[in-house]
Amino acid sequence: MQRMEWLARLDALVVFRNLLNTPLLRALRAALAAEEWDLGGTVAAFEATLFAQGTNWTDALLDAVLEDENLCLRTAAGGDAGPVLEKALTGELDFLQALGRAGLDDLCHGAPEYLPRWEVTPDADFHAAYEARRAAVGQKGYGIFARHHVFTLEDGHLTPVRYPDPQRLSELPGYEREREKVIANTRALLEGKPTNNVLLYGDAGTGKSSTVKAIANEFAPDGLRLIEVKKNQLYQIPALMDDLAKNPLKFILFIDDLSFAANDDNFAALKAILEGSVGGRSHNVVVYATSNRRHLVKESMSDRSGDDLHASDTRQELMSLAARFGLTVTFQQPDKERFDAILLELARQYGVQMPSDQLFIKGAAFALRAGGRSPRVAKQFIEMLAGGVKV
Repeated sequence: MQRMEWLARLDALVVFRNLLNTPLLRALRAALAAEEWDLGGTVAAFEATLFAQGTNWTDALLDAVLEDENLCLRTAAGGDAGPVLEKALTGELDFLQALGRAGLDDLCHGAPEYLPRWEVTPDADFHAAYEARRAAVGQKGYGIFARHHVFTLEDGHLTPVRYPDPQRLSELPGYEREREKVIANTRALLEGKPTNNVLLYGDAGTGKSSTVKAIANEFAPDGLRLIEVKKNQLYQIPALMDDLAKNPLKFILFIDDLSFAANDDNFAALKAILEGSVGGRSHNVVVYATSNRRHLVKESMSDRSGDDLHASDTRQELMSLAARFGLTVTFQQPDKERFDAILLELARQYGVQMPSDQLFIKGAAFALRAGGRSPRVAKQFIEMLAGGVKV
């Protein structure tokens, strides 16, 4: 094909139209549409974009195709999207395969000799690769969900976290029995079984938030994605759950350090999200929340001795929110035996060489100065030892 033919076919993409918005394809389109006098500069700009990813054009284009959130996937969540779209999909994959196998001189006849020639894979099979990815869309995802597994909510839109906390379950000693309940619930979610919303309640520094982050990292290859939601964003959750309902992946909506004042409007919003609204719960979304308060609501003695004629009903209303979490897991401050076990395991992970009796004595003294025993305090102590800081 001549340059204008490549350009016309590229502009005619329907199913994969989102590809035209990627930096790589925008740069290619500019090169294909360039006047002869500007061909060298536009091709150089395209190659600079390509070489930032690698020197193989076939691989770069195929990666973009496999991660694209397109009409077929949105319509059928990975299944058959109907004869019209399926036929369009086949035709566009034919074109994209030919485009991905094309070298510089195939796309731009007369390109300057001094420009580098990118690499291609002549036998690349876009159809087979795409069908394999489509079959595994429940684990791999598409669009931003194929490239990232942790997100935040900003102005109603999901924003990927490019450098998420790398915490792993194997790095969290001391609370295996508590975490196993949350892990089992997460596995049920991934397997399509009935699941519960989870409240991780307990003392500060016991690893509640770290447990949720580590689970997200552990099960990301199985199709799990984590979305952190702030308390003042709770009203956005219903719309978000509607958007996620047709997605083949599974999602944890993570609300960290949750607590309310008695008159907080977000209190009612979360109650409706957990249970009680007219909309049914999405099969692929659960809420995991952490809190230092068992009933999530700040209470005072004046609340109990005030002038409320139906004080008992009011207290029931306040406590009903925590009851809507089907699974509550308690993380209590560790006793000395558990704290010492945590110290030993963390010392092993960090390569700290110290007799156990000295480790326990120094660790206990550090915890006393830090305000009490907790896994967080133990980790701080071990990290200081590993860094050569005298404690």
